[in-house]
Amino acid sequence: MKLSKFFMPTLREVPSDTDTISSKLMLRSGMVRKLSSGIYEWLPLGLKVLKKVEQIIREEMNKINGQEVWLPLLLPKELWEETGRWGIYGKELFRLRDRKDSDFCLGPTHEEIITDIVRKEVRSYKQLPAMFYQFGIKFRDEIRPRFGVMRAREFYMKDAYSFHATEEDAGNYYQEAVNAYKKICDRCGFKYRQVEAASGAIGGKYSHEFMVLAESGEEEIAWCDCGYASNTEKTECPDTEKPKETALLPVEEVHTPKIRTIEDVGAFFKTSPVNFIKSLVYLVDGNPFMVLIRGDYEVNEAKMKEVFSASDVVLADPATIEKITGAPVGFAGPYKLPENKTLRIVADYSIKSVVNGIAGANKTDYHVKNLNIDRDYKVSEFADLRKVIKNDICPRCFQQNKKINLQFSRGIEVGHTFKLGTKYSKSMHATFLDAQGKENLFIMGCYGIGVSRIIAAYIEQMNDPNGIIWSPALAPFEVILIPIDYNDEKTKQATDEIYNKLINDGVEVLLDDRDERAGVKFKDADLIGIPLRITVGSRNLPDKVEFKLRSEANTSLVMLSDLSEKVKTCLKMN
Repeated sequence: MKLSKFFMPTLREVPSDTDTISSKLMLRSGMVRKLSSGIYEWLPLGLKVLKKVEQIIREEMNKINGQEVWLPLLLPKELWEETGRWGIYGKELFRLRDRKDSDFCLGPTHEEIITDIVRKEVRSYKQLPAMFYQFGIKFRDEIRPRFGVMRAREFYMKDAYSFHATEEDAGNYYQEAVNAYKKICDRCGFKYRQVEAASGAIGGKYSHEFMVLAESGEEEIAWCDCGYASNTEKTECPDTEKPKETALLPVEEVHTPKIRTIEDVGAFFKTSPVNFIKSLVYLVDGNPFMVLIRGDYEVNEAKMKEVFSASDVVLADPATIEKITGAPVGFAGPYKLPENKTLRIVADYSIKSVVNGIAGANKTDYHVKNLNIDRDYKVSEFADLRKVIKNDICPRCFQQNKKINLQFSRGIEVGHTFKLGTKYSKSMHATFLDAQGKENLFIMGCYGIGVSRIIAAYIEQMNDPNGIIWSPALAPFEVILIPIDYNDEKTKQATDEIYNKLINDGVEVLLDDRDERAGVKFKDADLIGIPLRITVGSRNLPDKVEFKLRSEANTSLVMLSDLSEKVKTCLKMN
């Protein structure tokens, strides 16, 4: 392709409304343009990269016997109501009505649609396992679109769904899919980690995220050299807590007017938050829970959803708290609660270490001190309910009696795999007949990967002050050919010969034939990040050209007779 014929509107200035390196570089290099908040137009340069990522994913999905389909974007309400997600999914779901006043949504994911297809068309165990995947636009009405195409309202992804007759087969295939995702990440050429993750609105009990490591990442991951890694939403905090060996003191109510926060209570009692029993009232699928946690920790609501198999976990409003405990916010606690048979009291493991603790007295402007479990209050169960913090130990090493601290990194989620079990097949009555003619529910898996997000995540990792640094696998072109003066007859002849030879060798070449200064051409070449740059000029002709890798600072001279092999070797190596 000759650059004079290629639509590549680069920008010299950094756009003012960008918040990440990738969004700046994608706009500056002419890959995309912003149409509206969270909505982007993909221009030729960006689309070439998008299609390369798509093809890598397609090849790996086909290797694990995936079958490509094309599903609608406009989805009827009725299917979403079967699974209950029409009401659960929340405001991120784009909802609309047609001229007949029928309700639809724009698909953010397609579990219901693919399950509907399979329940109608797959009747026998002999047709299993089966996996179907698609590439398509997804829609999510993000409350605050940001980070360019990484958190957009309209984005491009691959979603896949597998159906199995047995748990064993589903587990084996899940590992095949995870391995395929690893190969995709390896082929794209970025640094990543596979981490355990919370399943969120998709559901299921078991899932993994694929995180591209980047300081700009929205997610935090915890990991250990033993191989354990998880999103901090999911990171296990093992039960390491033991009561302090100290005498139990008598309970004492203390007047604490207008003192509500942990900081204020700590200052009043002149003690550390580790001595506090933080008492929070939650509504878990509408049912009231009092969650107890040590004062220096925070509740992890994602863990609460998993522990209690809940779809909705929210803090109770002040009126509800006062109705349940008899005290306003800031003064609730587990001590002498009003008779309330519906309130379930659960505690994080950390509460085990709190002896002679301090908590709200369930009385306006009062706290109680020297509060001790079993003697002064009861809990129905203990569970891991807190957020992980620095210096926490690795849960896997703990199981082996080792105390090794976790390490933390930032990451960008590009893929997510889920073991769904029968979550969707049960609610949608999707069944098949086994070898004995008995009806069984399909066991499902789900595997999503963000095609457009991979591109932005890669750029976050692979850039320098001059622009993007593409690997050959993702680059829109593998080689950029720059003649210093294309109007010079000898330079033009040599350039055209190189161009045609590389094209015949199957190399993707961009020839910068513009009537621009060499400095402008070099800046654009660095900005768009093409892996190899070949510069043709009269100073090195008739037998040599300048050769440079985008990832390296130095240039070298290469004989024209060796150029074709040199290019092939470098493209294979990178």
